[in-house]
Amino acid sequence: MIHKKKKMSLKVNLVKIAIKLTPTKLILWVANIILKDIAELTGFSFNLDERTAYIQIQLVGESETIDVWLDNFEIINEQQSYYLMIHQAKSNRIWLNNLLSRLIKKQWKIPAPPQMTAHLEFASELLKAKE
Repeated sequence: MIHKKKKMSLKVNLVKIAIKLTPTKLILWVANIILKDIAELTGFSFNLDERTAYIQIQLVGESETIDVWLDNFEIINEQQSYYLMIHQAKSNRIWLNNLLSRLIKKQWKIPAPPQMTAHLEFASELLKAKE
């Protein structure tokens, strides 16, 4: 049996392009508006093709930043259910590494109310596993 590689939809390709073209400064600016009086996002990178992300955040009142690296994450679609899986994650804080070690390599079910099905289907196509 020959399996055909499913092509990505035009919508997914357009979103990938938009993500790549979004300036990091814009992401930091918007995030910091949302996080005002809680934390400041000081560093950020996201590579959808490589499935990597880096976040550097400084909590209000703290002198050091918290760094988090995610590697090889995906949304899995199985029998009308959706799951988030992060294969690798690490931080510069021991307590956060311990927490992340409990979250990685497990499928975390994403609640899927009927009105969100189309969005989750799109997200699973956008964040499907590397082939």
